[in-house]
Amino acid sequence: MKDFWNFKKMITPIIIPILFGIGVFLCIIVGIFFILSGIFGPSGPLSYLGVQLIFWGVTFLIFGPITLRISCEVLIILFSINDTLTDIKTRLNRQQDQADQTNSQNES
Repeated sequence: MKDFWNFKKMITPIIIPILFGIGVFLCIIVGIFFILSGIFGPSGPLSYLGVQLIFWGVTFLIFGPITLRISCEVLIILFSINDTLTDIKTRLNRQQDQADQTNSQNES
């Protein structure tokens, strides 16, 4: 619990997959809404606005989840780098402590 309050334990890597799932769901809902608005809207599917809405709906359905996935992966990579650097720091501190103990024993 102490690591949580001191921000040594990160919770964002746990939250990112949940946010990704919510984001994909929202992309699908927005995409379907745009497509249906383009088809059944007051201007109709053959108008310029109808075609635009259908285009943006399909774009949301295809590129929304892909863009969201890439963004989430970048965030996860950043947290993975942080974890790796923390592990390296811990190992170096242990090695330094062992070297200090060895030096103090040799001096005695």
